[in-house]
Amino acid sequence: MSGADLKATLKQGGRIFGTMISVNRNPRWIPIMDGVGLDYVIIDTEHNPRSRGELGDYLAMFVTTSVVPIVRIPIPDSHYVTMAIDAGAQGILAPYCETVDQVREVVKASKYRPLKGAAAEQALATGEFPSSASREYLEARNRDNICIIGIESQAAVDNLDAILGVPGIDAIFVGPNDMSISLGVPDDYAQEVYKTTVKGIIDKCEASGLPTLVHHQTPELSEYWIQQGARFVLHGTDRRAMSEGFRTEFSRLRDKASSL
Repeated sequence: MSGADLKATLKQGGRIFGTMISVNRNPRWIPIMDGVGLDYVIIDTEHNPRSRGELGDYLAMFVTTSVVPIVRIPIPDSHYVTMAIDAGAQGILAPYCETVDQVREVVKASKYRPLKGAAAEQALATGEFPSSASREYLEARNRDNICIIGIESQAAVDNLDAILGVPGIDAIFVGPNDMSISLGVPDDYAQEVYKTTVKGIIDKCEASGLPTLVHHQTPELSEYWIQQGARFVLHGTDRRAMSEGFRTEFSRLRDKASSL
């Protein structure tokens, strides 16, 4: 599967399923991710101290799998976008975007790489390229790139209509921790203000033809947001999968042993 395949599935109204890689750093783990139900992974470089070289080595292994690698960059900056894609990512997630200018910078870098400056701005603003050959070249070179914009604060929600007006966005991401803090209910995902706000984001994005990722850690919360319309399903992390897997299986073994 490729980034273009994921985008095609979403455009047809389908769902895709993935997780966040938060602690895993060794490329030898990557083949394990194939065949376990993942369409994609998001590799975190916002909260993970992963070097540029480590990221490149990690991404290189993904060509041996059917899982699409997307990188969460540290900030919404064009240099981080192009570094991730040059290293082998098939998309980026730009966190905590609040302004149209931030989003435009990210979109230009992910969709028109390596075009920069005034030429990239003209392409985004008017659809005009230096030549038809340049257009064809850039579209082919960047066809797999997925551009995900993080809406993680009340300020971003207030500006969402303007942000959705920027062409080239493929999906919208909601970070529950940041969003709930911004709404005054830290990590309290049962609060009505949180549920209403996130549902409003999903509905507005779907009306614009864009899917939404709501990143939660428990199956119950992820199932709830699937029911509310989240189609770009982002569930859990590698850290949680490992800890829950060990906890579940060793609890079972200890219970069995204590019954003997």
